[in-house]
Amino acid sequence: MKLCITGGGTGGHLMIAEALAEASVREGHEVIFIGSTHGQDQKYFAGRSHFSHAYFLETTGVVNQKGLGKIKALLKVVIAFFKARTILKRHKIKALYSVGGFSAAPASFASISRFIPLFIHEQNAVEGRLNSLLKPLAKSFISAYDKESVVQGYPVKEIFYKTAHERETLQSIIFLGGSHGAKAINDLALSVAKYLQSAGIKIIHQAGESDYERVKEAYKALDVTVSLYAFTKELPALICEADLAVSRAGASTLWELTTNGCPTFYVPYPYAAGDHQYHNAAFIVENEMGWCEREGENLKQSLLEALQHPEIVTKSKKLLQHSNRDVAVKMIKKVAEYLQ
Repeated sequence: MKLCITGGGTGGHLMIAEALAEASVREGHEVIFIGSTHGQDQKYFAGRSHFSHAYFLETTGVVNQKGLGKIKALLKVVIAFFKARTILKRHKIKALYSVGGFSAAPASFASISRFIPLFIHEQNAVEGRLNSLLKPLAKSFISAYDKESVVQGYPVKEIFYKTAHERETLQSIIFLGGSHGAKAINDLALSVAKYLQSAGIKIIHQAGESDYERVKEAYKALDVTVSLYAFTKELPALICEADLAVSRAGASTLWELTTNGCPTFYVPYPYAAGDHQYHNAAFIVENEMGWCEREGENLKQSLLEALQHPEIVTKSKKLLQHSNRDVAVKMIKKVAEYLQ
C-alpha cells in the first residue's frame, strides 16, 4: 500500500504523523509526507527515514488571519492544492491520512479531488475546523475521546509503551513547558521548588528555549538542584523517570503521559482554539486519572494539595488501563482493510 500522511504545523499533529509513519513502515507499506514550509513540519521530518519522500508546501493558517491576510492564505492553499494533486498522482497514492492542522488542507482536498480515500485522526476533545469540514467526506474518523470511534485510543510512539510502568511513590516530578516553553508552568515550578527539594522530590524541568536562561538563574538564586533542559530529544526517558508530571494539555503530550502511566497535573493553555486543552484535560479528570487547574491565583495551592495527596498508585493504574497499545498499527490496518 502506498500511503500519504498529511498535516502538522504544531508538534502535537506531527507526533501523530510520526507514529503512523512508524506503524506503516513496520507493516510493510510505503509512506510519504506532505506538510508545510511554516510551523514545525520541516524541523520534524526533513530527512526522516520513515518517509520515502517528504514535501513541504507554502501554506499558512487561514483561521487566524484577517482581511487581506486571509485572502493571501487561501491563495497559498489553492496553489498548494494543485501541487499536492501532482504529488499524489506521481507516487500513485492509494489512501491519505490527515492528522489535522493547517498543513493538512491542500493534500486532504487533493485526495478528495482525485477520489483517493481520506482518513482523519482528530487529536483533541474539541474537533478542529478543518477536520469538522472534512469529516463527512472521510472514510474513517478516529478520536480517542469518541466512544463510537472504530479504533479506540491515541497513536503514540512505541517507546512510551515499552517504558510504561505503574508509579508507586512520589520521588520525582517533571515540569513540561513544551518546546517553546510555558511561562505559567515555569513560574509554578519555581514557586514550589523549595518545597519539593525539602520533601526530597527530584525536579526535572523542560523550560523551553526562550525562557531557559531566566529559569536557570532563578533556580540558582533559590539554591535548588534541578535537571533543567531548554529542549531535549530525551523526553520519553525523562517522562519514564518521573512519578508525576505538570504539563500543558496538548493532546499528544497528554496521551504520551497517559500511555506511560504517569499521573499529571494539567495546566491548559488558556488561548488554545476552542479551549481544547481544557477539554482534553477534563476527559482525564472525569475518569479520575489526574488533575486540572486553570492559570490563576489558585494554581500553586492546587498543585501543593495534589502533591500532598497524590494517589499515585490509583491514578497510575487507571492510566495504564485506559491506554491502548498499537493504536497506530490498528489505524493503518483499517486503511489496508478498506482498500482490500
